[in-house]
Amino acid sequence: MAFPGRYGRVRAAAPAVAALLLLSALLPACGRADPGDRSVQRLLDRRAAALLDRDERAFLAETHPSAGRLRARQREVLRNLAEVPLAAWEYELTGTGGFEPAPGEGRRLAVRVRLSYRLSGHDTGPATADQRLTLAERGGRWYIAAEHPAGDGPEPLWEQGRVETVGGSRSLVLGVGHDRRRLRGIARTADRAVPAVDAAWGGDWARRVVVLVPRSPADMAELLGDPPGSYRGIAAVTTGRTGGAPGGPADRVIVNPAAYGILGEAGQDVVLTHETAHVATRAHTSPATPLWLSEGFADWAGYRDTDRPASRIAPELAREVAAGRAPGALPGDEDFSFTGDARRLARAYEAGWLACRMIAEEWGEETLVSFYRAVGEAGPDRSRALETALREQLGLGPAAFTARWRAYAESRLG
Repeated sequence: MAFPGRYGRVRAAAPAVAALLLLSALLPACGRADPGDRSVQRLLDRRAAALLDRDERAFLAETHPSAGRLRARQREVLRNLAEVPLAAWEYELTGTGGFEPAPGEGRRLAVRVRLSYRLSGHDTGPATADQRLTLAERGGRWYIAAEHPAGDGPEPLWEQGRVETVGGSRSLVLGVGHDRRRLRGIARTADRAVPAVDAAWGGDWARRVVVLVPRSPADMAELLGDPPGSYRGIAAVTTGRTGGAPGGPADRVIVNPAAYGILGEAGQDVVLTHETAHVATRAHTSPATPLWLSEGFADWAGYRDTDRPASRIAPELAREVAAGRAPGALPGDEDFSFTGDARRLARAYEAGWLACRMIAEEWGEETLVSFYRAVGEAGPDRSRALETALREQLGLGPAAFTARWRAYAESRLG
């Protein structure tokens, strides 16, 4: 049987990390921020500087004196971040609503803010999160009076509890609700994954990985802005904006502690190598890249150094072949839905892996990498990009490639 929760995916987002998706309707009546309103931005700048300095007094000084509950929560969040190695933390005012009177205290103002931050030694570009705040005026100065839930959007890890941090030689693991021994084990696995992916992919990438380990599967869904239960049985997901250049928005591997925890060491190696492959290939993955290729390559990288027979890596597909139901086509993107049939999902991943394994075996590993890059860089038209890359890199048209893959599946799994 396939590894439980072996599946991962690059979550595409614009303009930032998928785990920190852009919220499209935070304040229905908000307009664009007035560039001349320097007083609000100065408040945000002071707050950011205080957090970077770990200056609790200065950080809380920007919170309205009457907002006792908010001040307590702000103090808690600051302490949750105590171990997180921050290289940068900035707020940008992105939108404002109308002024509302606050009896006896002056005006109130609803604002949208984008937080950008970088982890020291790991992020070449920022991770971002959108926030909603209510500001209150007192004595001619703005204070933060309230924070509001970001609707259906994600929440940062530090909102879920105190963050424990473990640094590996090539990794940084941030966890909530787990002891350091477990986090160190994940860091060791991530440290092995980076050189394994580098051997498979090469190229220009950071050669390091940041892993987030929330307390539970439900908390994982919160980090990704999805409903509880969305990732049951999914061991990990990689977030990042596809098609970005080095220095683009920061990638994160988010681990489902339940599904990942039931895997043995070999399974955990495969999972984190798969996810790290998504980090490495992100800049060369675009809307033109079909999921069978991006997921198949990540699985190929994950299993590249194993000696398991194909029938053990692709058991669902092997059963179909044995029953005389060899697939007639490569899986479509819709077959990779986490919320669909589990066996269909397994077959989709297995089919993509087998296609990439075939290319690596019959044309060579360098050609597989060149083919992946060529598809992602050929333009937005997927069918044209795929056909062009197939003909230029493999010398086959789509129909001939599919027929060859089908025959390969029958010969390896039959």
